Amino acid sequence: MKTRHKWKESHHEKILFMNLALNNADHAHPPAGHPPKPVSFYFAAPQAQSVGLAGEFNHWQPQAMERLPDGWWHVQTELPRGFHPCRFLVDGKPMLDPHAPGADRDEWNEPVSVVMVI
Repeated sequence: MKTRHKWKESHHEKILFMNLALNNADHAHPPAGHPPKPVSFYFAAPQAQSVGLAGEFNHWQPQAMERLPDGWWHVQTELPRGFHPCRFLVDGKPMLDPHAPGADRDEWNEPVSVVMVI
């Protein structure tokens, strides 16, 4: 998983930390007292005919995004606290989120963006 954080730990310590954080995150059940939060996703694709958002949170079934007048696409979904792998589908082609704080690979070894909800 890539981050913008400046690491002092070794490469192996960083990978271990990120894997532990991702594998221990409880995506399905938010902690008590922490209800899901509305999260907005945006993607710039003025020439696209369709853009969708797919992630673990929607079982990788693309959620249609709304085209805005300026060429950006938007969708809002509620997510619990934790790390959430996802990707955009632009006219059916998988694309990473250039603004996501991290990246990883899914169970099929495909690249995914990782967003964090706190």
